[in-house]
Amino acid sequence: MSAPSGENDFLHELQIEVEAEVVEVGWSRPEEAAGLPVADWLFDPADAEREEIALRGLLDAVEVLEDGACPGGPADDGQAGVHLQG
Repeated sequence: MSAPSGENDFLHELQIEVEAEVVEVGWSRPEEAAGLPVADWLFDPADAEREEIALRGLLDAVEVLEDGACPGGPADDGQAGVHLQG
């Protein structure tokens, strides 16, 4: 079952924003900053790398949501959206 149009629009916009953030992190060139003396850093290169990893993970998650769950995958138990209470 595909997501409603409004949700797809939201996911598409989120994907565009996350892709822009990934590009920005790439522009910061953390590998070059790591070669500078610590006093010259404008940001911690390790933080930039962690941010890029997190953004790529978010981008992957958005793409999975846009495509819908894979039939027969772990999320396809026929109970999508049903949560146990107790």
